[in-house]
Amino acid sequence: MDKVNVNGENVNELLQAQGHLWNHIFSFINSMSLQCAIDLDIPDIIKKHGKPMTITKLVAALPTLHPTKACNIYRLMRILVHSGFFAQKKLGDGTGEDGYVLTGASRLLLKDNPLSAAQFLKSMLDPVLLQPWHFLGAWLQNDDRTPFVTAHGEMLWDYCGHHPRVNNSFNEAMASDARLVNSILIDKYKGGFEGLNSLVDVGGGTGTLGKAVADAFPHMECTVFDLPHVVAGQLDNGNLKYVGGNMFEEVPAADAVLLKWIMHDWSDEECVKILKHSKKAISSGGKVIIIDMVMMKNGKGKEKLMETQLFIDMVMMVFLTGKERNEEEWAKLFSEAGFSGYKIIPILGLRSVIEVYP
Repeated sequence: MDKVNVNGENVNELLQAQGHLWNHIFSFINSMSLQCAIDLDIPDIIKKHGKPMTITKLVAALPTLHPTKACNIYRLMRILVHSGFFAQKKLGDGTGEDGYVLTGASRLLLKDNPLSAAQFLKSMLDPVLLQPWHFLGAWLQNDDRTPFVTAHGEMLWDYCGHHPRVNNSFNEAMASDARLVNSILIDKYKGGFEGLNSLVDVGGGTGTLGKAVADAFPHMECTVFDLPHVVAGQLDNGNLKYVGGNMFEEVPAADAVLLKWIMHDWSDEECVKILKHSKKAISSGGKVIIIDMVMMKNGKGKEKLMETQLFIDMVMMVFLTGKERNEEEWAKLFSEAGFSGYKIIPILGLRSVIEVYP
């Protein structure tokens, strides 16, 4: 029989609850350890080595490492192996010694990987973007629009407008994500672009996705539309052009309007405004193409994917006025904006392509 403590609780259950609590209190250590590995170029060093890399050789290959700190690298690698960013493999030289190798996750952090997510990680862990999380409780008790406003005194986009470092870092993060989406979208959604003579990528940033679409469909006139400070300095090229403006005022005319990871940034009221301007912009027979999450209702068997969706929903709450939506919530927005129908195409893992028809 299990012992019962003085508060009348089962000791085993109490200790399990403590472990669960500690895991969540210290879960930030996973992301900070990963950022450290990127700062030290560990994924690239292991790749360059070309075979399982012992801890001794890894330490020797870190030129900026202070000699007194070398003994700590194995501790960093131990937690990163545990969290699945590296693995250990026998050297195969008869010594029985283990060496570190990359996993699918760490290959996504390599500098020469065109789909690298390293910049996305750096941007999301920037102190400017971490600080609002400390104000979440205060925000729930005040009338500020977002915790970002509580922390920094203004909305994220306004802050980026006059802080070039944060703006550039954020744009690079979105561009790195767009490169991953590009590689899948152009292949799996090719039929969705066929028949279109023009497309406007609303909130398209520096044009990573717009360039990919323009290159894949040279007959199509592609426009990247974003705030003036975002597209400043970007040069038109062939069938790709850049236009500065505000999607809450007007969207340039085209056969299709593309909204990649835009709608989740905004409240329902703001989304309806964007959709109405998009509906007005598309030609007869055109469509709006949304790339965003459709929240799972039941994550059974897909708990990790659902957890990630819940994480991103909290990101929207802390940084912006938006949220992640389930199908019913999406359908309500489309109806309120005057659209007649939609189709969800789940080809992007956590996200889907949603075609919306006038």
